[in-house]
Amino acid sequence: MTVWSQVTHTFPSRSKGSYLVTREIEQAISKEIKQYKIGMCNLFLQHTSASLCLNENVCPEVRRDLTMALDHMAPENLRYEHTDEGPDDMPGHVKSAVMGVSLDIPISNGELALGTWQGIYLCEHRTYQHRRSVIITMQGEKKK
Repeated sequence: MTVWSQVTHTFPSRSKGSYLVTREIEQAISKEIKQYKIGMCNLFLQHTSASLCLNENVCPEVRRDLTMALDHMAPENLRYEHTDEGPDDMPGHVKSAVMGVSLDIPISNGELALGTWQGIYLCEHRTYQHRRSVIITMQGEKKK
């Protein structure tokens, strides 16, 4: 029988950068995920100027380099038409569109089945701090 669970988690406010949030996600779903033998976990970020991705979970240099590369890809000094919310808003939308706002991660024996070096990143693309929420939906076969 397929079982479904859903949790909404709000991250603390953060300014621009790439943040390793694996432990925050695991803590948010710790009670629910234990019931699954096998399944899928979907993370859906409810925002248009931030993103989620999987990447290196050990070296903080990777997070800084990712932020730098994204800034190079979508710099603030382009002639964007959409500037109502400031010069960092449209670059944030571009980065979010390229990176994506959702992840699907397998569940195995009550845990996220991440690779040894994989971690979940929250990438904040706006300069000033913003509060971000993620809906975490799990589905799968319940443990007996």
